[in-house]
Amino acid sequence: MKYLTLNEEVLLLAILRLKGDAYPVSIREKVIEMTEKDVVYGTLYNSLDQLQKKGYLRSEKGDPTPERGGKSKIYFKLTERGISALRNTVEFHESIWEGIDELSARLKKN
Repeated sequence: MKYLTLNEEVLLLAILRLKGDAYPVSIREKVIEMTEKDVVYGTLYNSLDQLQKKGYLRSEKGDPTPERGGKSKIYFKLTERGISALRNTVEFHESIWEGIDELSARLKKN
């Protein structure tokens, strides 16, 4: 089974947390909030495109808004395949941490 990369996991989680308001600007802001690392728009758009090609995301245009000069925002949502990939990743993380509760507890304290 192929697991998500950390970048894919962070992007999918950011979109999931944004619920229905996941468009590139809000996704970038959420990723920065979550990771405390900057994200270049070119990299973000490329990653979103790759996640769509893998079937983890779908996009749809919103209604044009006067504030944006009539341009529509592109909103992203997880597909069932994307949700399943996140579940598999959670299970993977749990399996690799299994049996090392003492170490896990020490890591959480620091």
